[in-house]
Amino acid sequence: MVQANLGFLARAFLGRPTCTLAPGARLGWRARILNAGESSAHIRIGENSFVGGELFVFAHGGDIEIGSNCYIDVGARIWSGVSIKIGNDVTVGPNVNIFDNHTHPLRAAERHTQIRSIFTIGHPRQVELADRPVTIGDGVQIGAGAIILRGVEIGKNVTVTPGSIVSKSIMPSTDQIIRMM
Repeated sequence: MVQANLGFLARAFLGRPTCTLAPGARLGWRARILNAGESSAHIRIGENSFVGGELFVFAHGGDIEIGSNCYIDVGARIWSGVSIKIGNDVTVGPNVNIFDNHTHPLRAAERHTQIRSIFTIGHPRQVELADRPVTIGDGVQIGAGAIILRGVEIGKNVTVTPGSIVSKSIMPSTDQIIRMM
């Protein structure tokens, strides 16, 4: 936890955007907060939540909100270009990916332009990544290695089994277990 917190403090000291931590929220020593946006308010971690993975907000937009009492395991990747909202009491297993966009342009020429921009001036503020918000309800459990794709809403108390690929919204449930391939 010391290494991640030192990096977090160094970026904050230098005036670079990081995140907003509510009381009791913690970053694990492997956590990475990558904020290409203009404000630390674009990544908010709720009370008593733990983040061991990577949170990334693109420069063209993006917002990540993690509720209270959540656990984001090591290796989890949450990347936002528009909005990812995670409710309270959510568990995200190791190596889970949650994306609200394509992460890069799909056409080769546009992708190369984006990469050149990243290498020279940083993440572009104008890029089309087909962003669509993701919402994860209270009490959701997402198993190891699952992938949650753009535009998905996962209802309250749903369990997503390890290795699932979720490309469509899932209604709230009491103990509904989703197995998708």
